[in-house]
Amino acid sequence: MKTILGPALFLAQYMGDKAPFDTLENLARWASALGYKALQLPTDARLFDLELAAQSQTYCDDIAGMLAGYGLQVSELSTHLQGQLLAVHPAYDVLFDGFAPPALRGNTAARTAWAEDQLHCAAIASRRLGLRAHVTFSGALAWPYLYPWPQRPAGLVETAFAELARRWRPVLDAFDDAGVDLCYELHPGEDLHDGVTLERFLEAVDHHPRANILYDPSHFLLQQLDYLAFIDIYHRRIKAFHVKDAEFRPNGRQGVYGGFSDWQERAGRFRSLGDGQIDFKAIFSKMAQYDFPGWAVLEWECALKHPEDGAAEGAEFIRRHIIRVSERAFDDFAGGQVQTAQIAQILGLD
Repeated sequence: MKTILGPALFLAQYMGDKAPFDTLENLARWASALGYKALQLPTDARLFDLELAAQSQTYCDDIAGMLAGYGLQVSELSTHLQGQLLAVHPAYDVLFDGFAPPALRGNTAARTAWAEDQLHCAAIASRRLGLRAHVTFSGALAWPYLYPWPQRPAGLVETAFAELARRWRPVLDAFDDAGVDLCYELHPGEDLHDGVTLERFLEAVDHHPRANILYDPSHFLLQQLDYLAFIDIYHRRIKAFHVKDAEFRPNGRQGVYGGFSDWQERAGRFRSLGDGQIDFKAIFSKMAQYDFPGWAVLEWECALKHPEDGAAEGAEFIRRHIIRVSERAFDDFAGGQVQTAQIAQILGLD
């Protein structure tokens, strides 16, 4: 069995204009002091030059060396924004344009081509950094038709997933060439948001070996999906792990959809680790049971708590939940040396 690595911290929610959140080195110094052992890096130019990393082993070595000076390493690179831009329904064009470079905004074809190139760069950069996994979003073409009224025309979902697979297949092949698993965060708003949609996609990409999962139980709790049974079903494809808490408290006015309320007023909302309802003891137990090979990465999102408190508490929370797996069975002390002949005798097979 394998002991989960951690704690690690996803930096997306911590980037800012003021120290210590303004540069990667300042963030590394801050995270190390909190007890983190690795950082999940957004491929945001403020922290990490993805195109340069794809071209230069020296740049990647310099990043790794700087982090090592603070007792840190890279857990994974993240291309959540670029993955989102690989497949955008026209209803969301204006909103998602802000994720693209200014020169590409308003040009859907150019934006999509840029996103694909970024993902290819991420495969190479991940290899240069010696990483085993990469995290991203799938994007969405069918999401606006999730709850069909008027009724979806026959074939709409199948066509959307066929196109999603067509766009992702060359990217998956690039990650396969790099020897890196591509892990989709299953997330409402994405076409891949639960087990059923994952299976649709896997079928469309011929069960590509690099099409894997970033497991985040918070998104499953808010969908009222059994997040523990999910691990039992899909553990072979879970190659990345966001440790994020959530709570779901429906009432007579509001349920899963939230009534367009702000996050503070929603029945389902994200919380800092330990403040929500997710059974992380059971999750970490299942991860140990199934030999999860990667990092336990805090993704902090909470409608109430200050992010710096969430980061400080999260490192200790993850550390307490990681199970150092046993190297032998607990009842080995009662065993003895049994030879083949004895086994036959025990079973009455002489």
